[in-house]
Amino acid sequence: MLIQSGIDFNIPFRVLDPDAHAPCSTLCEFHHGKLTDFDTVLKFGSACDIITIEIENVNTTALKELVKQGKKVFPQPEVIELIQDKRTQKVFFRNIGIPTAEFLLVENAVDVKRHIDFFPAVNKLGREGYDGRGVQILDNEADADKAFDAPGILEKRIDFEKEIAVIVARNSNGEVKTFPSVEMVFHPVQNLVEYLFAPTDLPQNILNEADAIARKIIHKLDMVGLLAVEMFVTKDHKVLVNEIAPRPHNSGHQTIEANTTSQYEQHLRSILNLPLGNTSLLLPSAMVNLLGEPGFEGEAKYVGFEEVMKIEGVHVHLYGKRITKPFRKMGHVTIVDKDVESLKKKANFVKQTLKIMA
Repeated sequence: MLIQSGIDFNIPFRVLDPDAHAPCSTLCEFHHGKLTDFDTVLKFGSACDIITIEIENVNTTALKELVKQGKKVFPQPEVIELIQDKRTQKVFFRNIGIPTAEFLLVENAVDVKRHIDFFPAVNKLGREGYDGRGVQILDNEADADKAFDAPGILEKRIDFEKEIAVIVARNSNGEVKTFPSVEMVFHPVQNLVEYLFAPTDLPQNILNEADAIARKIIHKLDMVGLLAVEMFVTKDHKVLVNEIAPRPHNSGHQTIEANTTSQYEQHLRSILNLPLGNTSLLLPSAMVNLLGEPGFEGEAKYVGFEEVMKIEGVHVHLYGKRITKPFRKMGHVTIVDKDVESLKKKANFVKQTLKIMA
């Protein structure tokens, strides 16, 4: 999706990916290799003018060396390094006065079990958790055996009303722009986004607070690039930051069709130090993630594709992943509609109709 946006600016792309059959492999100068290997990242980046990421699990030592060589790396390696570990993320929020759930740093499963009085809680791996992996809900003492036996955090479980996200961008000149808040609905077991709606129907004072929090975080990080800020809105209308991601994000896919500037164009504008684009919402929108159906693994088959394509305002994005697995992200569908109730009906129809099987 970043490459698609970059074509408008006549930008040539080189991509390093650990999957030899990555969907972008036919759209760019493609290199197969490990993102966590120092020599691989250093060699790849040495031939680039500007380096950016689409996942945080990358060798930041190599990225720092590339900066020393005069390469532009955005977001900056130090920012990526801080966000890579949810432990340092949480401490950062606390240190700069950003509201977040009460938390404890834990070293292993035994350490978690010492804090049963802190339950109900969420145990998160410090590093390498992604798309819902590395998250375990611990409601009571009987759940303690589910704890991760690795460094992580134990976070008070929040009785929230909604989960929202604000995407914020900043260029090297210090210009900052935010996208309107979106409301996210998560899969109850897999802990990843099933679908989202924009705009959210929260009161304006809460939206203003969420916007201000996102702006404060990107300023305090002194970050260049695009930052997704995921937040809880509690039942007593407090806004608490959950996690941040320094890249184009699942909570911004709908911007391709629904906003004046997409998150991908905005990311490019920010790292190229161009004026940031207008982020206003053109139409109410929804985004449905297309996840591999449970119980199916193998070559992907798309069931219900033609049925959803008949619906006005539906835009299907398939990621080109040949093999489906349970809950693997295989694409997304954006729906735009002037009428919010109609929009929600269409989103539910897409969710129930378009299935990825093998």
